Amino acid sequence: MAEKVLVVDDERDIADLLEVYLRNENYDVYKYYSAKEALECIENQEIDLAILDIMLPDINGFSLCQKIREKYTYPIIMLTAKDEETDKITGLTLGADDYVTKPFRPLELIARVKAQLRRYKKYTPVQIEKHSTPKLTYKKLMLDTQTYECELNGTPISLTPTEFSILRILLERQGTVVTLEDLFHLVWKDEYYSKNSSTITVHVRHLREKLQDTTEKPQYIKTIWGVGYKI
Repeated sequence: MAEKVLVVDDERDIADLLEVYLRNENYDVYKYYSAKEALECIENQEIDLAILDIMLPDINGFSLCQKIREKYTYPIIMLTAKDEETDKITGLTLGADDYVTKPFRPLELIARVKAQLRRYKKYTPVQIEKHSTPKLTYKKLMLDTQTYECELNGTPISLTPTEFSILRILLERQGTVVTLEDLFHLVWKDEYYSKNSSTITVHVRHLREKLQDTTEKPQYIKTIWGVGYKI
């Protein structure tokens, strides 16, 4: 069954180009030029990944990303015409998993789509390896790698695919420091990624907020300055 990709961009040439490349990779594409049209699709279709432009005529991409994250955890890639750190950080903070700056190479974006979908589907029950530990726990935190669920004090927590990946890595190596370099390699295996430390920092900060954790007195994720993080 073909995976469903939502594309929202008011620049018709870009949206149409993305549709062609995505369909060539056998994805079902739901293409819209405005956020309001996309919102109706989001409510009525089981989307697997969304590509959102930031500058939209009605509701901006940040707000659309936020609305998606209120209900859904599938990957979100933001498109921005500005190569500014603040735009990237804002998108990541609101729950986006990746960002691409315009102008971009279509094949690179397709590669990122594939990478995000691989991680999103990685922890489904069908693909879990028999020898893996299905439930990872620490204190009052529980991460189920088979059902893709996370609980704190018995209360469900909604995680994005990137947040899930980072938390799983830290839990699997609890008590051991995971360097930023190792996190990059384990979460983003593809060589085309030119990430910087702020990307991981934003995702970890978001995780801390969801875990009701703090940098000053961490109960779960501790920062090892200049090195990385550990549970």
